[in-house]
Amino acid sequence: MPRDVYALKDKEKLLNLLQTNALEIREVTLSSGNISNYYIDCKRVTLTPEGSYLTAKLMLDLIQPEVSAVGGLTLGADPIVSSISVLSHIQGRNLSALIVRKEPKRHGTMKFLEGPVLEKDARIAVVEDVVTTGASILRAIEHITAEGYKPIQTLTILDRMEGGRETLASKGFDLESLFTRNDLKIDKVRR
Repeated sequence: MPRDVYALKDKEKLLNLLQTNALEIREVTLSSGNISNYYIDCKRVTLTPEGSYLTAKLMLDLIQPEVSAVGGLTLGADPIVSSISVLSHIQGRNLSALIVRKEPKRHGTMKFLEGPVLEKDARIAVVEDVVTTGASILRAIEHITAEGYKPIQTLTILDRMEGGRETLASKGFDLESLFTRNDLKIDKVRR
């Protein structure tokens, strides 16, 4: 079977896991302050063996060859970053993992960034579990850039299609998402 057929099956499996284990149809206030008619907690999937593997595999296939590390804002990106790094090692790509803190460390280095020290201008793929406004990815980009690295790619599991893609585009980043709100088929789900 061609490789893209396997990827399609993996994508279908991951979508099924998200719909079954992470999606809640109810009104919720998001971290952006926006009100939504659904909530998706991707950590319910990315912290499982199968979900972790599928997310890493699908995202790793999208990561540009010149990228040497993957990073993102804690907590949504943590399992994604770790899984991609481990799988990249198994595949011989060896992408380092970077975790961006929301607040600087209060002792020791007092930095926002956790992970190995990379070469100046190292190319970084910035990941997130769910993008609504793009604020979390932009915050991660800001701190990664402040360390002297060069974010060149942004990826997410789910684009909620609420302006994040456009915000990132206005800053020069093309958001690549495994899924969008439309893939969840929320309007067809019974409440």
